[in-house]
Amino acid sequence: MFTAPKGTYDVLPERSGRWQRTLEALLAPAVRAGYRLVETPVFEETGVFLRVGEATDVVQKEMYTFEDKGGRSLTLRPEATAGVMRAAIEHHVDRGPLPWKVRYAGPMFRYERPQAGRYRQFWQVGIEALGVEDPAIDAEVVALGARAFEEVGLAGVTLLLNSMGDEACRPAYIETLRSYLRASAGRLCAECRARTETNPLRALDCKNPSCQDALALAPVLANHLCVPCHTHYDEVRGYLDALGVAWVEAPRLVRGLDYYRRTTFEFQHGGLGAQNAVGGGGRYDGLSESLEGPPLPGIGWSFGVERILLALESEGAEDTGRAVCEVYVIPLGAGAKPAVVTLVDELRRAGVHADMTFGDKGMKGAMKAADRSGAQVTLIVGERDLAEGVAQLKHMDTGEQYPVPLAEAATRAAAAAERDQAADDTVDPGQATETEDETE
Repeated sequence: MFTAPKGTYDVLPERSGRWQRTLEALLAPAVRAGYRLVETPVFEETGVFLRVGEATDVVQKEMYTFEDKGGRSLTLRPEATAGVMRAAIEHHVDRGPLPWKVRYAGPMFRYERPQAGRYRQFWQVGIEALGVEDPAIDAEVVALGARAFEEVGLAGVTLLLNSMGDEACRPAYIETLRSYLRASAGRLCAECRARTETNPLRALDCKNPSCQDALALAPVLANHLCVPCHTHYDEVRGYLDALGVAWVEAPRLVRGLDYYRRTTFEFQHGGLGAQNAVGGGGRYDGLSESLEGPPLPGIGWSFGVERILLALESEGAEDTGRAVCEVYVIPLGAGAKPAVVTLVDELRRAGVHADMTFGDKGMKGAMKAADRSGAQVTLIVGERDLAEGVAQLKHMDTGEQYPVPLAEAATRAAAAAERDQAADDTVDPGQATETEDETE
């Protein structure tokens, strides 16, 4: 028997509703802020991703790279920003109105050890704002990330904030950090000793306890920022304060790709253990030039959908999405089925989630199917009802049933389902339990 490849998973109908609603909710604030949808290929020329940093873990260890039949080296995208920037360069976004604000949602691919919330094919949602260096756009992007978690109903999220400096001040800091790491080599893990020469900033992100102890007194970039970077960072923090977005200073926060500059941020959730990041991003001025494009500064973020779903589960958050079925229609007898098919179509065209009994189920089996569908109300149409020009409308929560004119059945059932759903939403569960106990 074939199974899904290691590090991948199936989204089945039983869970896809919440999965889809989470994607939409995370991007809803960005939609309201004018971020339009962009779609890029799931594979690019390998060089697109090599430019994000050949010394990074993503490039060295995690990329799915292959040669196609034409001898071209291609890579399944491990992240979206580089592909979005490639598209912006190719289609001359810099010649149009700026900022160019886009959003995306799609699968990414990284060869890493599968664990809870981490897969080899995983989904990200994200936004990018290209073309301006204004600290106000940094604050907008960060704030939209915070609003996304509010929209999805995730409470225990902490925003960490830092500045990565730029090409004017970061090189000198990196040499200072490298000297510190060389002097502390005896207390560092083998990977951090290797990073000392290739990508010393990544050592700051190591979770090894001995490395964390060794890095406790390591120099931080905040003390080495040039005046323009410091001013930019101060303005970003001021805007976030004005927007009421809570943040925590994180002077050792770094990102895993080399293209980040200045504003850097990460969202963490306390219910996920050591691997607690649910998303992050930052400014990446200079990425366009590294891809042989024009100067096109940018900032964005990406969120891991699987980790956010885990975080929601850890908080016990309920899925409040609309029911898959609101009105369920049951034909009794072959003569009633044509009328029911038409009735279900009428309900669906009116925007109602409707379904019907298929096959030759009797009344008992049909009612079981209606109950499993989660419908608020059921319409029953038998051959005798059809002759009388009525349908039987049944409220699933109370069992109340009464005839309605067949010509009005769709509108009457839709209205009844809406009322019943509203009533369910306003019931106090504790009060309902007390009432039931009193009745008993």
